[in-house]
Amino acid sequence: MLRRLSSLLAVPANHPQGGLFVAFALAMVGSLFGSLYLGMWSVLAIPAVLAVIWLTVVDIRKVFYLMLVCIPLSVEQALPGGFATDLPSEQLMWLLTLAGSVWFFLNWRKVDARFLRHPVTLVLLAHFAWIAVTTITSQDLYISFKYLLAKGWYLVVFYFLAGHFLNEDRDFKDLLWCFFLPLLFAVLTVIIRHAAIGFSFEEVGYVMGPFFRNHVMYACLLAVFLPFIWYATYWYKRWSGKWLLLVFGIAVLLTGINFAYTRAAYVALLAAIGIYWVVRKRLMKMALAGTALFFFLFISYVTTRDNWLQFTPEYERAVTHKRFDRLLDATIKLEDISTMERVYRWVAASYMMQERPFVGFGPATFYSFYKNYTVSSFKTYVSDNPERSGIHNYYLMVTVEQGLPGLAIFLLFCIVVMLKGERIYHRTHDPGERRILLASLLCFTLTLLLMLMNDFVETDKVGSLFFMSVAILVNMDLKTVGSGQ
Repeated sequence: MLRRLSSLLAVPANHPQGGLFVAFALAMVGSLFGSLYLGMWSVLAIPAVLAVIWLTVVDIRKVFYLMLVCIPLSVEQALPGGFATDLPSEQLMWLLTLAGSVWFFLNWRKVDARFLRHPVTLVLLAHFAWIAVTTITSQDLYISFKYLLAKGWYLVVFYFLAGHFLNEDRDFKDLLWCFFLPLLFAVLTVIIRHAAIGFSFEEVGYVMGPFFRNHVMYACLLAVFLPFIWYATYWYKRWSGKWLLLVFGIAVLLTGINFAYTRAAYVALLAAIGIYWVVRKRLMKMALAGTALFFFLFISYVTTRDNWLQFTPEYERAVTHKRFDRLLDATIKLEDISTMERVYRWVAASYMMQERPFVGFGPATFYSFYKNYTVSSFKTYVSDNPERSGIHNYYLMVTVEQGLPGLAIFLLFCIVVMLKGERIYHRTHDPGERRILLASLLCFTLTLLLMLMNDFVETDKVGSLFFMSVAILVNMDLKTVGSGQ
């Protein structure tokens, strides 16, 4: 029977991998009958799982790129016990974390030690180490430990494995196409569904499913990935098939951002132009100093003489708006419910920071404790928070959950990446490498900007690009140093 199955698959029975093909065929047939008998279609996924595991052993790089293909199309799935996962991207992350750790252990001589000693890597590891410390001191060890594990596999896959795989022009092109094509499909799906209801602002959240949690994540993802597509057009001859597809993709992504009605994404597109000129004109230090001064003055003003009370919303007027023009007007007048609900949580965060300034409440614990620190005068219609959303400001979230040292380490990481990125850009003479570097630096910096109003760097769609951009930047630094540029 084994010989018969082997001949049907056109694989000789004595072929070194003939047994694997036969086993795979048996698994397919068995899963088919099993799904019919049990009435569970999920059983049909068993052959695919076995094939991916086999591919991981044979060529882990291909599984890495398979994961990139899956990320734009991943679907968030709630699980029993309050768990949630992104199917199938997160399962591939788990597999890659395990396989990647084993690979690094067995092939440590092949690892570029300069990557591990790089200042960016060292600060990132210090950030992770502090997360581990605050996990131990957490007010909810169970939740914080889950967060620590998730952060661990994000760093292993999207920073260390990405740093190993993304080195040459071919690798960057593989990254682009593996992420771009499924993202283009997902965006076209959203646009077509949205067009069918007249691009309604009121229904924008509904058309995002199943690939995107909400319109904010959708628009922000498109904004941070756009620099990669923009600079990829320089790889191909104008009017060639790939060039036209990329230009079409840019138009589709801009259309998606426009009809997502997300203010943060609009700001990000304008900011990208400014960041580009900051890097070109070597103004990064000045820009960072100006940003620090602005936030110092703003925080000083808000915390002086109870000036923060000026931001108290009028409960009856801070409502949901069904027209985008009214939403923009309400935002200016501090009457938009989403903005004022953020303020409600930020005020609670300020009291939480005062109570535990050094180690915080523990990673991922903001939702569990913030309602005990809220101020009723800032309450809005949606303050019950049934969707269990977070603080909507990553920097405040880090401070509340990891204390002031956690914020300081994360800010140091961000500053080192941006200053290094500018320095590498001006040290690199190859036009192609400069474009890749600038796309990565823009992606990283735009994500930091968007995190002022959101906290989605922990999601697979945005967090993957965030850490891979850093890995690309470090590799570019090592390449220019090694080549003497």
